[in-house]
Amino acid sequence: MQPGFADLPLPDLRLRSGDDILPGEGAYALEDPCLGESFAEVPVAGATAVDAAVEAAKRALRDPAWRDLAPLARERLLHRLADAMEADLPRLAALEALDTGKPLAIAETVDIPAAIAWLRSYAGWPGKIAGRAGTLSATPGAYHVYTRREPVGVVTAITPWNFPLVLAMWKIAPALAAGCTLILKPAAETPLSALRLTELARQVGFPPGVFTVLTGDGGTGAALAGHQGVAKVAFTGSTLTGRAILAASIPDFKRVTLELGGKSPSILCADADLKTAIPQAAMGCFFNSGQVCYAGTRAYVHRSIYEEVLDGLAQVAASQHLGPSADRQSQLGPLISARQHERVSTLVERARASGIAAVGPGRGMPETGHYFAPTILRDVPPDAEIAREEVFGPVLAVTPFDEVEEAIALANDSPYGLAAHLWTRDLALAHHTAARLEAGTVFTNCIMLADPAFPFGGMKSSGLGRENGIEALDAYLEPKSVVMAI
Repeated sequence: MQPGFADLPLPDLRLRSGDDILPGEGAYALEDPCLGESFAEVPVAGATAVDAAVEAAKRALRDPAWRDLAPLARERLLHRLADAMEADLPRLAALEALDTGKPLAIAETVDIPAAIAWLRSYAGWPGKIAGRAGTLSATPGAYHVYTRREPVGVVTAITPWNFPLVLAMWKIAPALAAGCTLILKPAAETPLSALRLTELARQVGFPPGVFTVLTGDGGTGAALAGHQGVAKVAFTGSTLTGRAILAASIPDFKRVTLELGGKSPSILCADADLKTAIPQAAMGCFFNSGQVCYAGTRAYVHRSIYEEVLDGLAQVAASQHLGPSADRQSQLGPLISARQHERVSTLVERARASGIAAVGPGRGMPETGHYFAPTILRDVPPDAEIAREEVFGPVLAVTPFDEVEEAIALANDSPYGLAAHLWTRDLALAHHTAARLEAGTVFTNCIMLADPAFPFGGMKSSGLGRENGIEALDAYLEPKSVVMAI
């Protein structure tokens, strides 16, 4: 373990549902990506633990302690959890940094505050969830007609390793606000912050079974996604796994929300403010070492500014300090694992072997860990593998264009549609282009501003449904119509 984390207390790593200890089926090692060394073992939840957790969640759903909790009391409980997270922020951030390899300063100022903000945003919703009253439109007579919005039931949330606590909270907060119970299966590589969150939830008074974390591997996630007692699955991760989860939902007609892969385009128009556009386009790809689902990894740059932009991107890339997560000078950490490093390296090597050139000189790397330097590839053909495959690393493929319509066509020529980025000073052009881009979110003259107030999700192979905003609540609520003769 890094010296900076030597005194960091780990959460209870045992499988638990409330106060009950659940059996595991083997264990696996947690690795610090900055060192490539293991520091703890985590149990794998098998069928027995999954069954027990689902049954506990079903009991909690029916228990008056949760089911009949007044909306304002549920709001207070969620706010108490947010208060506990704020008080525990240094430890939560350190656990996140240790697990993911991301710089501790980023975990402290971005990840944990964002998770708290999402929780507080949805903590205000329980007292505002309501149905509506009306009249029958096709049937005469005296009837009292109204709707109820009821919790969908037991929810399974399956989350990735790039922003463990943030992306878990995108699911936890609306699910609990809606009155559901939830079982979280965090990524095998990064369970620590989720396990600490369950400790905080128990401390502030969440009833047993309302919120459970099960650690494990892909088999654990598959068992949860296919369990008959689970009513809804919320997943963030690869498109391949998303397809498997969607297929598993068919027998029971589970509700499913999928936030999947992306290959988001960035368009820099001729009139872009380059002092803003260049660093934003660079960090829109390189932030979190490129391990961001909606990172802008395809840059389409107007030919009149192409060389200037390439030079600027290279300068930003060279300025980033790569280092271990405990070092407060670090700006970028390693990739999550040796496997991910191999994948990114292979994709870049194949691109270079095909004749695609890199911009800027090479650089030294830390001696240990899964580090990968920010990489800029120029004149990338639209049909190149590196321009079409999600890399999930700090690799930016840059291509020139002459007309905006050409850039829009290039941006839309992708199986993905999670996000897009645009830099221009022309307001009319910005609105026109935003309407034409096939993406769930379009950022204009800004980057990476997902927010709990607005929906986030993808078109095409980038997902199904939306997270965030009131739209996320709809995914955790079932409308029920009540028709009463009077």
